[in-house]
Amino acid sequence: MLRIDIITIFPRVFRPILQESIIKRAQQKKKVVIQVHDLRDYSLGKHRKVDDRPFGGGPGMVMMPQPIFDAVAKIKGRRKVKTILTCPGGERFNQKMAKKLSQEKNLVILCGHYEGIDERVRVKLVDQSISVGDYVLTGGEIPAMILADAITRLVPGVLGKEESLIRESFEGNLLEYPQYTRPANFHGIKVPDMLLSGNHKEIEEWRSRESLSRTKRLRPDLLTGHSL
Repeated sequence: MLRIDIITIFPRVFRPILQESIIKRAQQKKKVVIQVHDLRDYSLGKHRKVDDRPFGGGPGMVMMPQPIFDAVAKIKGRRKVKTILTCPGGERFNQKMAKKLSQEKNLVILCGHYEGIDERVRVKLVDQSISVGDYVLTGGEIPAMILADAITRLVPGVLGKEESLIRESFEGNLLEYPQYTRPANFHGIKVPDMLLSGNHKEIEEWRSRESLSRTKRLRPDLLTGHSL
């Protein structure tokens, strides 16, 4: 079973996400345990302060090391954990990374905020810094949700049909082929005849071609080094 502990200064924003859909069912099936921790609970000051002005000057505030060190130590206990920091300067998150992380037993996700965190946290506690894209968000909470969702659905037994994982986008560095359902003709747009043929071999070939075509059109970068 995978355990994910999320450290944040906005714990309430996670409640709707953790109580819906696949993540909710994964927890009910005891395939995943997800706990959200309020970083302010680990502040030593009466005002529950977790940030301060940066040495050397500059705009904004920096997350202090003490609350984070104490939070990680308390949450970790004697367990072996992999600690992740969500921040714009991390490795870009992808499906391959999600698969690897889904094989861990204990993950701690630290949500970055303000102008960043004290570098001593990164040096001493963080095993991997992860970014969800080349843009800046208000905080690391949304990236943490993305990680939790992407990782959880890859844990064995979470999804009803494991075959769906094989056919998803980014498997084999290709985007998923077009999908259709009833009716066969909607607003004058018809389902391709191939999908109605019943010839499974030719359908698979059609899907492979469409997948490759879509990837070439929308994400040609994924085809670098791909065997065509």
